[in-house]
Amino acid sequence: MASRRNQRGITAVEFAIVGLVFFTVLLGVIDISRLFWHLASLDEATRRGARVAAVCTIDDPYIAQTALFGGLIPGLEAQDILIEYLDIDGTVVDPTTPVGYGSIRHVRVSIPNFQLQTFVPGLQALITMPAFETTIPSESLGRVGTADVPC
Repeated sequence: MASRRNQRGITAVEFAIVGLVFFTVLLGVIDISRLFWHLASLDEATRRGARVAAVCTIDDPYIAQTALFGGLIPGLEAQDILIEYLDIDGTVVDPTTPVGYGSIRHVRVSIPNFQLQTFVPGLQALITMPAFETTIPSESLGRVGTADVPC
């Protein structure tokens, strides 16, 4: 009976050690899942933005709002989304000039510097995501003939 008294509380110590490891791994798996969800969401945000930019008028605020998914991606703001218009060679053109507008052949939407905060206690870090971009051929750019058509 004396040996049982000496081992009282050993179960609590074992649970504390195993529980710490288990919950750290569990939170790590959840955090990695969050990372992959953000990767897919940011990729889809650029695709949606490029698709809308190809048919909307240049510098329409609706383009960035569409790419934001209505706030579904925490921390993503309209100023994080870069919209560029490219000529046939892939060079960025200034669409506000008449000559520049006529040379637009592609639209590129990118999210260059998005950062994600991890939440595993003791292992918190700020992860800079890779740059996401989607380039597609321009379509109407919001114009029918010479008239601008709002999105």
